[in-house]
Amino acid sequence: MTFERNFYVILPMDIELARTFIEIVSSGSFIRASERLNVAQTTVSARIRSLEQQLGRPLFVRHKGGASLTPAGEQFLRHAPMFVQLWQRTLHQVAVPPGRRAVLTVGSEVSLAQPLLLDWVRCMRRSLPDIALRVHVDVPQDLINQVASGMVDIAIMYAPPHRPGLKIDLVLEEKLVLVTTNSEAHLLDGSDYVYMDWGPDFTLHHGMNFPSAAPDLSFDLGPLALNYVLAAGGSGYFRLSEARSHIAAGRLHLVPEMPQFSYPVYAVQSANADETVAVPALAGLHAIASGDIKP
Repeated sequence: MTFERNFYVILPMDIELARTFIEIVSSGSFIRASERLNVAQTTVSARIRSLEQQLGRPLFVRHKGGASLTPAGEQFLRHAPMFVQLWQRTLHQVAVPPGRRAVLTVGSEVSLAQPLLLDWVRCMRRSLPDIALRVHVDVPQDLINQVASGMVDIAIMYAPPHRPGLKIDLVLEEKLVLVTTNSEAHLLDGSDYVYMDWGPDFTLHHGMNFPSAAPDLSFDLGPLALNYVLAAGGSGYFRLSEARSHIAAGRLHLVPEMPQFSYPVYAVQSANADETVAVPALAGLHAIASGDIKP
C-alpha cells in the first residue's frame, strides 16, 4: 500500500492525531507540543505512534534537541494541515444556520479586538448578510494554532509566525509612538515611563534606541497599559491609531523627535479557505483598515 493510500485510511475521529503532528512540527519537540496542547507527553507519543501505525511509516526521528521529520513525515506534512482544515470546515458547514449559505469564524488578538475586529464584524454584517459569523478573541500563540487547525478561518494578528498551510496578508502598518500626559515632556522620562511589551521586534529596537532605559512598570496588554497612563499619568509607547483621539482631546501629547516603530497588522488564513467567503471578507477588512469605508 502506498503512503498516499495509507493517508486516506485516517478517519475523522483521528483528527487529534493530525493536530498533534502539526504541533510537534511547529514547536520542534514532543515536550513543547505536549505543553501547547495541555496534555501529557505520553499522550503525544501515543498519538504519534498510532498515526505511524495507520500510515505504516515512521514520521519523526527523536533526538536530544527535539524531533525532526523523516521523509514520510515530510510528505505527510503536505497533507496534514489540509486534512485538519477540511474536517473543521465540514463541521462549520454542518452548523450553518437556516437562511445562511456559510459560516465564517474570524478572530483577533485581544489588543486588536477594538476597534479593528469590531469594525470589521460590523462591516461584514452589512455587506455579507448571508454569512453567519463566529467571532473569537485569543492570545497570539493559541490563535495561530486555531487558524492552522481550521477552527478559525481568518485572524488579524501582529507578527504571525509562518506555518504550513497558512496565507499571511499585510492589512495595515501601525505606528508605535511615544506619548505622555505631560505636555512639557521632551524626553523618555524613566520616572513615569510605562513599558509596554509589543513583542521581540519592539524589544530589540527599543533597546537599541534607549540602551539605558530601565522602567520599573511594564505591561503586556496595550489597552490596559494605555488606560493606566490616562488614569495615573506618565508616558509610554502606544499605537498611534489608539492614541490619536486622546491626543486630539489633549489628554495625551506626542513627545517630539522621539523614534517611532513600525507595528504591522496581518490577516492570517488557511491557504485552502473557501474563496467565495474569504475574498469578500478580506476585501472588507482592507477597506476598513485603509479608511475607504466607515464601520
